[in-house]
Amino acid sequence: MYKIKETIIVEGTYDKIKLARFIDGIIIECGGFSVFSNKPLIKTIQAVASETGIVILTDSDAAGFKIRNFIKNHVPADRVKNAYIPSVKGKEKRKIRPGKEGLLGVEGISDDIIIEALKTAGCEIDGNKKICPRGRAISKADLYASGLSGGPDSAALRRRLADELNIPLRISSNMLLDVLNRLLSYDEYIRLIEGISQKAEKCREDGL
Repeated sequence: MYKIKETIIVEGTYDKIKLARFIDGIIIECGGFSVFSNKPLIKTIQAVASETGIVILTDSDAAGFKIRNFIKNHVPADRVKNAYIPSVKGKEKRKIRPGKEGLLGVEGISDDIIIEALKTAGCEIDGNKKICPRGRAISKADLYASGLSGGPDSAALRRRLADELNIPLRISSNMLLDVLNRLLSYDEYIRLIEGISQKAEKCREDGL
């Protein structure tokens, strides 16, 4: 069992059941879109956020991000952490057919990936807080200079970056910066982008 200090917010019952198998901590299910009209639940989330802080762990599809942003907007920014699962195609065993976007939800992602996502978010696990890399922070200007935003190949480069880091494709620039600065130093970021750009160039030369 992994002991987590922060309260974890998930979308549904099956997500909570899955996490409860290997996580020792408070887990709150928000009931999907019903959270939008559930004022008592929002007050509960606000209360636990003030005590323990919260980490939002939703699916990587559009619905998951909509729920994430709604909750995030109701809690002070310094009491919220965001954990992201990668965009993985597939369906959970209990389901007859995959979801609308064909992506695995939290319940279908491996335990190890979820723990790594929580560590990346900066959660305190077993009393050990993940420390962000030291040195110069990665900025929005760096994203632009690296071709990850504002360029003709930006979408393709962001897809490759998402694959390399196991983060969802549907992620805003602000969220991407937060993840990058937790995962990488500036020098590590530059090396990673150079490697991705070289691979992209080789694929173009090979006609792939």
